[in-house]
Amino acid sequence: MHHLFTPNHVQLLNSCYPPASALLTAGPEYSPNSQELSRLSYYASNHPSKLTKVGSEIEKRVRHEARKARAGNIRTRASLLMSLAILRALATECRRDIALLSPSLVASVDVTMEAVPTDLEVVARAASVFTSWTTYTNGHLIGTDSTLTKDYLSALNRFAALSRSTLADLEVRNRTRLIGFAALSGALNSEALYNDPNQFKAQISALMRPILVTLFETEMDMLDRQAMLVKETPSSAYLAEFRTRPAVERRAASIHIHIDGDKGPSMADVSNASLRALYSMVSHANGAQLAIVMHSAFDSINDAQAWNDVPHCCWLSQKMAEWSQYQYRFAVPTWLVERLCRSPDVPSPVIYHPTVAEMATEIFSSPIPLINLSTSDITSSLIALLLRRIESDPNDALLPVLIRCLSSLGRHVYYSDQIQDLTAEIIHRISIIEARGNISQARSSPSSKSLAVRCLLAALFGLMQAADSGEALVRPTAADHLNGASTPAEAFKQEIAVNGRVLRRTLISPDVWQESVSLLCDNDFAVRSDYANVLMFYLAEEMPKHGDTSGEGGKRMTTGPLTHAVQLNILLHAGNHGTKFLHAVHAYIYLLATSSSLGLASTSSRSPSHLTLEDPLQPRIDPEDDVHESDLQIQVNGRRSFSIPRTPRERKASVVQRLMEPNPSGLASASACLADYAIILNLLTTIHEELPVRGLLTGIPMLMALNSAASEAGAANIATSKRTHAMREVVARVWLVLGGVWNIPQLAQLAEKALASAPSNLPAIQRCNLSAHIHPQNPIEFSSLPEPTIQWKGIDTDAALDMLTSSPSILEATGLDQESLLQRLSCQWTPEEALNSSVERSSSFDTTLRGDGLSPLLKISPALMHIENISQHSLARSTRGVGVADLRGALEGRHSMSNPNLARPASISTLEHAPSTTEGGFLKLTQTRSRPRNQKRPATRGAGEVRDVLNKLGLGGKQNGTLLKASFPALQKPHSSAPPYKS
Repeated sequence: MHHLFTPNHVQLLNSCYPPASALLTAGPEYSPNSQELSRLSYYASNHPSKLTKVGSEIEKRVRHEARKARAGNIRTRASLLMSLAILRALATECRRDIALLSPSLVASVDVTMEAVPTDLEVVARAASVFTSWTTYTNGHLIGTDSTLTKDYLSALNRFAALSRSTLADLEVRNRTRLIGFAALSGALNSEALYNDPNQFKAQISALMRPILVTLFETEMDMLDRQAMLVKETPSSAYLAEFRTRPAVERRAASIHIHIDGDKGPSMADVSNASLRALYSMVSHANGAQLAIVMHSAFDSINDAQAWNDVPHCCWLSQKMAEWSQYQYRFAVPTWLVERLCRSPDVPSPVIYHPTVAEMATEIFSSPIPLINLSTSDITSSLIALLLRRIESDPNDALLPVLIRCLSSLGRHVYYSDQIQDLTAEIIHRISIIEARGNISQARSSPSSKSLAVRCLLAALFGLMQAADSGEALVRPTAADHLNGASTPAEAFKQEIAVNGRVLRRTLISPDVWQESVSLLCDNDFAVRSDYANVLMFYLAEEMPKHGDTSGEGGKRMTTGPLTHAVQLNILLHAGNHGTKFLHAVHAYIYLLATSSSLGLASTSSRSPSHLTLEDPLQPRIDPEDDVHESDLQIQVNGRRSFSIPRTPRERKASVVQRLMEPNPSGLASASACLADYAIILNLLTTIHEELPVRGLLTGIPMLMALNSAASEAGAANIATSKRTHAMREVVARVWLVLGGVWNIPQLAQLAEKALASAPSNLPAIQRCNLSAHIHPQNPIEFSSLPEPTIQWKGIDTDAALDMLTSSPSILEATGLDQESLLQRLSCQWTPEEALNSSVERSSSFDTTLRGDGLSPLLKISPALMHIENISQHSLARSTRGVGVADLRGALEGRHSMSNPNLARPASISTLEHAPSTTEGGFLKLTQTRSRPRNQKRPATRGAGEVRDVLNKLGLGGKQNGTLLKASFPALQKPHSSAPPYKS
């Protein structure tokens, strides 16, 4: 019935409804009158100013009908369904002016969901209205209109509650969840989600919880199958296709509660909808938004107490990283590590700690490529967390998980030096802990210090293993490459491909490892054993060989076209990092076998004055090294008077000096156990098999010295006899290995004959995978029971050395004649000299092909030296510039590098100053004169010396009075000659 003063829009709206008597028979579609609905839509689209009034009128009707439908009024329920259909039609037809209808539409949906949340037909109609709005809105009102924002978030939470329905009827529960996920998918594909950053977190929090509830209820096999189909089939079988076009051309999703077939939806359909919702969420998020998504996922899992379900948590983290945009994938593991490191230091780990660490490990270990990932920062954070957990509780269950997480960072190589940088970071931390004797400034127990070192070694071992497994490198054989070489350049490339292991990453340099070799002499056997395992793996798999290894099992030296060209420089040259590293390894092996006390925990008997500037073992002091005033105690008149801070490297150098001090009691008081000698044998065997040339040149002198030490010790008592027997067995077995490596049957027979004449006492020490367990190995001590005395002299080292130096393969590989090789291998060897060789600095031109240490710029044929070559003056000139210090030295008559003829010392020598380390001025910087005060200062030698320096500075006076320095002095003084020209 129409009233005279009824507005036109109200009349058009009323005409869309059938008569009240026909409402009950309007089912099952419950659609408004199509012709009248078209008139209303036409009126609203042509009169946008009336759209707000139409929306308010429909909202008024919906609130009235929803209130009655909750009470069970069937007729009002039918009218509510028609009102929702009218709203959807208006939202579709008036999409350009959807903002005018948005407040009434969203409020109507929220009121309907609140009134009848269990009526699936009404809920499905409301979800269709909601998805129509999310499809066409630009989201600008979210966050701007507070009432609309409140109603929108309320409706979103109600649909999220439907998506995690727990109804007993499985079919009804699945239908309810599908309707909820349909509405949530509309919100995920809408601009309303991303328009306001402040409201993004609230929306994601509501959207994430139902997704995770469904995922954690689904079996892993089903999740894996459905995840493979998510990218291939973007649409669901039960939901219409969502928008793929601009807003004016979009088609809103049509949601129904009926599906094709007799059976209702299964759990697979629900999990499929949840996976697609998750994919839509993470695939459109940037880095900051991914962090919010991760935070919401963390809160949802925490609220559901699902941290014990580690497989589902790891699967979720991997898929979130995989489905994210390529440039933002790093945000997922970075957030996990930051959350893990932000946890409080409590004795027992929080329940989510192991699971979060496993989630990060799963991402690092997966084949998903990551970019922009700061592996160095992640490594530093994980190491700091690992040390904190060890200090809190050495038996923490989180330690193995953190070790695996650290190791997994080597799975992918993001830049060439990544593995080397991570290794340097871990070794630097190990060295600080080793030298300082504790984990942090708070004094911890020795067991905690050893456990910290062993955990870092396990992480280092796993890092190298992961790097090797990630390369997936197919190594060709040497014969296949060298047979096809036609030119020396091609042969060089093929030889490098075979021997150098051409990889996408840089192999770990020996100078990075050299700082950790002192762990071979740690006072804890578990640390020594673990480090030996890591060192053997490094020697076999990681250390750059540069022509020092070969095919045929890696036990023979191959001959390539450039072997003789590079052997004198790379293999024999003192500046080679690998050679320095092997010198250090052999020195510490000798100290392990003979030293009476091991480790850096003992106080040093050496005073700081022994560490002079000329001491090659004195380390450089880094500002980053931690210093503690209790690390060094100075003894004055037999009592402790004051403390001087000492850096960890200074403590380490002083203790190394103590290890090299002669032992008055000989081998009887040596600290190495029987298992240590078995470890020494394994190390030497690995060196000679993997690095035959450098191992030969650096190891044979040490082997001779070790045999001499055993011979000098003799058999004074039972303990000494057993120890010398073990040392001689090590020496004999190493000679046996050398005979096999260099194919010298006579040497192998000599060693076998010597070993057959005495029983073997060395235990078999098997290599273990440190990254799989961190349980310490127990040492095997010498038996205290007396044994039959056997006067075993071991192998005849002189005869063995003669066989070795007469081998053609060794002479060819080293490029030396027999006399030179014998002289080099039989030289006097001491650990001091070996350590000096391991730290001495080489020239800048040590790596030139000639190995003569000369600059390539000066390698000019002598025949060219007979001509006038102006440019030779610039080549012969020193690269060191002349500065104010040279002028001061010339004025004072100081001996300097710029003028070696000036031999008079300076008035103040800064090298003779004691460091200013204490208050009160006892050791403050004082002036030290290099000559007596009462001696009269002699006159200078003349003005010529000062004039020479001024001329170098371009300030010297010329005959013509000009201050300009000549560019070509040789042209101005043709009669003068400069080296290397001869007059």
